[in-house]
Amino acid sequence: MRVIEGRTFDMERALYGSDGVLVRDRAFDGPADGESAFKEGKDIEADHCFFNLRYPFWHDQGLTIKDPEMTEACRAALWYSENIKIVDTKMHGIKALRECRDVSIDGCDIISPEFGWSVRDMQMRHTTAQSEYFMMRAEDLYLADVQFKGKYSFQYVRNAVFENCVLDTKDAFWHSKGVTVKDSVIKGEYLAWYSEGLTLIHCKIIGTQPLCYCKDLTLIDCEMIDTDLAFEKSQVEATVTMPVTSIKNPGSGRIYVPEVGEVILDDKEAKGQTIIGERADLCRKLA
Repeated sequence: MRVIEGRTFDMERALYGSDGVLVRDRAFDGPADGESAFKEGKDIEADHCFFNLRYPFWHDQGLTIKDPEMTEACRAALWYSENIKIVDTKMHGIKALRECRDVSIDGCDIISPEFGWSVRDMQMRHTTAQSEYFMMRAEDLYLADVQFKGKYSFQYVRNAVFENCVLDTKDAFWHSKGVTVKDSVIKGEYLAWYSEGLTLIHCKIIGTQPLCYCKDLTLIDCEMIDTDLAFEKSQVEATVTMPVTSIKNPGSGRIYVPEVGEVILDDKEAKGQTIIGERADLCRKLA
């Protein structure tokens, strides 16, 4: 593997088409303002580098990126690339990851609107993220110990598992399919409308009007805090461990809850049952 250390490059396509290169302690910055430093490369390692130019990693195969800084000026850093490992990295440019496959992200700090669109087969661990439209249309995801803050996250995602995450986000999981969330906190308005096959296990759900218009929705021993007008028009099987402010017109299924402020049934098509109080535990055992 060719090693390049301690240099600064600012020209267009500085290392275009590189195959087998380790770049260490290097800056991609300067007055020439060049783009696409590593485009069309293979087997590239970037260690402790500074990226202040656009589009550094497009159409690459086999990337390992460790401890760099990608500034706000490093727009659209990784597109159309495969077999990627990103560790301890600041990813602060818009649209930092898109249309990529086989991605591992660990210990990173992400501040990037429109991050992760149409990514497939991605694992993310021990990472903080701020974004809007985060991971839209992504597929085959596993996220663990992720702290997220933003809006409109995980819309249209397919086949995803979340564990021990904290998601502070409006409109999460809209139109998602095949998502499982375990031991996590989800705070925000209008959670998971129009989702299909969403399963929430031992989660804390906070915010108004969650889980409406869902198909094949399952909650297993979840807390619901400040949740009003929940479950409208949804197909749901749920066991809730805390009082719910209000439940409105569940479409079908059963909701076991210790207490509810109000059950609103003003739609004759709403066939779902809300089972309240001590009977909920009995019904759950018999189900």
